[in-house]
Amino acid sequence: MTASRPLALLFDLDGTLVDSIELILSSFRHTFRTHLGAAPADAEWIAGIGTPLVKQLRAFTDDDALALAMTATYREYQMEHHDELMRAYDGVPEALAELRARGHPTALVTSKMADLAERALRFTGLRDTIDVVIGVEQSVRHKPDPEPVQIALDRLGYAPAEAVFLGDSPHDMGAGNAAGVITVAAEWGPFSREALDTARPAHRVASMRDFPPLVARLAAPGRPK
Repeated sequence: MTASRPLALLFDLDGTLVDSIELILSSFRHTFRTHLGAAPADAEWIAGIGTPLVKQLRAFTDDDALALAMTATYREYQMEHHDELMRAYDGVPEALAELRARGHPTALVTSKMADLAERALRFTGLRDTIDVVIGVEQSVRHKPDPEPVQIALDRLGYAPAEAVFLGDSPHDMGAGNAAGVITVAAEWGPFSREALDTARPAHRVASMRDFPPLVARLAAPGRPK
């Protein structure tokens, strides 16, 4: 651990920094009703949130042409309804501003396309608090594989032991643990506590307001692992 510099802070986007869950579910329902006449239960889609869209869709069809058409429908609907169903979670702008003021470098590690992630950050007023955006197209393997986290660390110039990853899904925790960073589960996302337990986060926070104090404790001498 390099004590002379602040910890690097990595964040998931959907369900962690921004409340886009209804946008995601509405896009899912519309897509399945358009192409298949009916949508599965929301829980089946929620289980895949945090993984790439194409991977989620391929769990429901092995027809390449249909998966491509469904991807286009999903993205078109999401773009159309983005602004009405997107907001930052309570406490997120203030927490990120505080952490930036402390000098922490930051990265977004998301399974969204980078342009959509950038749009969400700009719309919610968070863009200036994030140094690096790693979108789905910037890695070959995706969460829960550690590659996206490793790319973010490389871009920031940090080692895993110097970094914390806050995410709301088991996929985030899996990627962070595999990369060797300190994982923190955001309990306000769509995943249950039981689902997060399976991925063994190192720490948990019940609200974003709890995250800056945790980071301060993790950065202190003799900090908890």
